[in-house]
Amino acid sequence: MEPSKTSLPENAYRPLNKGEMYQPVVPDNKPLREISAYSLISGLFYAALFSMAAAYLGLKIGQVFEAAIPIAILAVGASSFIRRKNALSENVMIQSIGSASGVIVAGAIFTLPAIYILGLDAKFFQIFFASLFGGFLGILFLIPFRKYFVQDMHGQFPFPEATATTEILVAGEAGGDQAKVLLKAMAIGGIYDFIIGTFSWWSEVFASRAVPFMAGLADKLKIVFRLNVGAAVMGLGYIIGLRYAAIIAAGSFVSWFVFVPVVYFFGQHLSITVGSTATDLIATMSAEQIFSTYVRHIGIGGIACAGIIGILKSSKIIGGAMKLAWHEITGGKLASKSNGARMNRDIPMGLVGLLIALTALCIFLFFNFGVVDKLSHAVIGLLIVLVIAFLFTTVAARAIAIVGTNPVSGMTLMTLILSSVILVKIGLSGTAGMLSALIIGGVVCTALSMSGAFITDLKIGYWLGTTPITQQRYKFLGTLVAAASVGFVIMMLNETYGFVGDDALVAPQANAMAAVIKPLMSNQPAPWTLYIVGALFALTLEMIGVPPLAFALGMYIPLELNTPILAGGIIAHLVSKSSKDTVVANKRRERGTLIASGFIAGGAIMGVFSAFLKYVGFDKISWIEPIITKEWAESNGGQILALGLFLIICGYIYWDAKKAEKE
Repeated sequence: MEPSKTSLPENAYRPLNKGEMYQPVVPDNKPLREISAYSLISGLFYAALFSMAAAYLGLKIGQVFEAAIPIAILAVGASSFIRRKNALSENVMIQSIGSASGVIVAGAIFTLPAIYILGLDAKFFQIFFASLFGGFLGILFLIPFRKYFVQDMHGQFPFPEATATTEILVAGEAGGDQAKVLLKAMAIGGIYDFIIGTFSWWSEVFASRAVPFMAGLADKLKIVFRLNVGAAVMGLGYIIGLRYAAIIAAGSFVSWFVFVPVVYFFGQHLSITVGSTATDLIATMSAEQIFSTYVRHIGIGGIACAGIIGILKSSKIIGGAMKLAWHEITGGKLASKSNGARMNRDIPMGLVGLLIALTALCIFLFFNFGVVDKLSHAVIGLLIVLVIAFLFTTVAARAIAIVGTNPVSGMTLMTLILSSVILVKIGLSGTAGMLSALIIGGVVCTALSMSGAFITDLKIGYWLGTTPITQQRYKFLGTLVAAASVGFVIMMLNETYGFVGDDALVAPQANAMAAVIKPLMSNQPAPWTLYIVGALFALTLEMIGVPPLAFALGMYIPLELNTPILAGGIIAHLVSKSSKDTVVANKRRERGTLIASGFIAGGAIMGVFSAFLKYVGFDKISWIEPIITKEWAESNGGQILALGLFLIICGYIYWDAKKAEKE
């Protein structure tokens, strides 16, 4: 059967009026084929391929590659190339299965390489099972909340990544002008980001030090403005919109333009280091070092407190989900059959409860026989995993729904701190304690990463009309393939490059985890004061009505990644206000969303391709090496050129979006 339309309905992105119903692209009573040999094999192939690519890129530069968008592009392109008819639902499933790759990678590389960094021994089965069981928990804990986030809150959250992926899938199915706009934007964004990543013809980050009169502010007051000039990041800001982009940027501005200068002002005359993680005097630190050593911990405290606030605000939802799960486990009516509608079918809550119990048993056996030596330690480790993963599931999902960024590394760092404190109290410290805490952190990190990303898949399925239970079932298979791929590639990269020393992979998150966990397991103090300051900041924001999670994310994420998001949000606002005619303004905003989605997709795909070329030694070829200009890119001229080109692509998205008029 064919879908009734090949474009999203008018009410796809806005709240529904009283009595209004949302009708997906594929109607509830006219399903297309979803799982076939073609969609299953394609999804598993992409899960393996992008797991390896994303792991390398994430360990190299610290930014995890979100695979959902490029996989959607590849799925659409492949189905068009082989002339496969009515492949929309198959493409959704390919994307859903394959996107487990980036999710599992984020959970693994933020924590598990720290095992090698600390000089400990890690085996393949430890990396594999930590990733696998964490992924399974993330899927299972999220299922009871699907209806709330996806249906009940329809139009309340922007879902930036889901929006971009959905636009790609719809445009690919519809063809015509939408596909042309998307492909053109993909080409521009892809080529632009590919040149930056591969040839370094201009800088990836503009810093205000490149402007002479601003250099004095950076040196004397530690006030630095930084901007990532990538097309993909700016496109993400367009989709997020001005409100949340401004809140995120405000958090970053407080960190960089208030806290960093204040720390320097009071610490520049000190002759001793301050804090357990500091190795240099504050007087000798750059603004970037002050941020990473001190201020970022305030952001972590803010994220943790915002997470707790989110849990308290979601207490009714959590309680309702637990009540529903218990009701069905004890023989109540299955929610998966509610209303008899295909679009309301989830894995039955009774089965979800049973699968959670089985996964918990597997985690206990894994901890008891593969990580720790005592039964009591395995029980404590299991309880830490279950409690934190469950409580922060809604936090991760809400963060993805609002800003498209999961604060998983911040929440995982707090998990490591709590785990370390508890493990030390029960007598597990030293190298054994470090290994145990990192494995526990790896399971939790993967669970939170999965739950945050899986809500994106389910929202895409809701918009387009895919059966939720089908997405949920086959996500487990994608997780299995991704976990095996990640385990292999982490061990391979450790043997090839390592994570410590010259020419090693940077692995910034894992290094941060190692830096935090080592003093805790050695009875050294953690920066609790900074965590508390961040928590009080989040409470204050909640009191004055500012979303604390978005603000705290801005405080934690480096400035250069937040400023292009603000630029994209401003462009989205200008486009939406570019006409007094509401119909025209909406069409321009939608065209801009398509262009921004193309920028994200093109930049993401070419980012992986650029990483692959570096991996195979493309930059070492004799006739290629001379045209790679890293030194020029890092110079003032390279940074100013980058700023100029960034302004050009910002102008392009505004100019092209304004081409949309009434039909």
